[in-house]
Amino acid sequence: MTTPRDLLIVAMDGESGRPTDRGSLSLALAGAEVIDLLGAQAVELDGDRIVPGGRPSLEDPLLREAESALTQQAPYESVEDWLWRRGRDLSSAYLTAFETEGGLTRQRRRLVSFRAGDVALVDSPARRGAVDRWESHEPVLVALATAAGLYGDPLGEADEAAEGSPKTPDAPDAPDTPDITDDAVATVLAAVNDAVMELEAVRQRRSIEDAAFDNIWRGF
Repeated sequence: MTTPRDLLIVAMDGESGRPTDRGSLSLALAGAEVIDLLGAQAVELDGDRIVPGGRPSLEDPLLREAESALTQQAPYESVEDWLWRRGRDLSSAYLTAFETEGGLTRQRRRLVSFRAGDVALVDSPARRGAVDRWESHEPVLVALATAAGLYGDPLGEADEAAEGSPKTPDAPDAPDTPDITDDAVATVLAAVNDAVMELEAVRQRRSIEDAAFDNIWRGF
């Protein structure tokens, strides 16, 4: 299993008590791919630029797809640009892969975590492995899930949250901010967090603009 797959399982299991935002999840999945490519030495970071490595053999087809999609020429692509390009609707691509591989089953009721869907995870070693990784608070998985809003506040906002603010009903307490010692991984996680917050800011601006437009029309 890979980190993106584990992250999707965590999102679909709904253990966080929060509905999943597909856009934020897709950005986090793209970041998870970079982290796994770093671990496989398929890429390295030059500052915030993703530099292709020695093209090792990758078993996971989606990771192979990610590797083949890398910019191959200098000045290469920044992590931020990769997140927005690769992350576009990436959660749907992973869901399709899960279903094709038999990791999902169709059902009539709708899941809390994927409100528009009618699929559920089947019990499998992969699912149990992801759950074990999650329950052990593995730092990278927790950081990605937190950035995607699956568990607690985004990392950049955690320290700003008021201690007395109400918690989401039935949501477990968020773990402590993960201790990431690898500088390259930390760079990727920071970029994911920034991208998710930028996405939310864009949505808020559009909501305000739409509301203002509606108010104008009500005046006529």
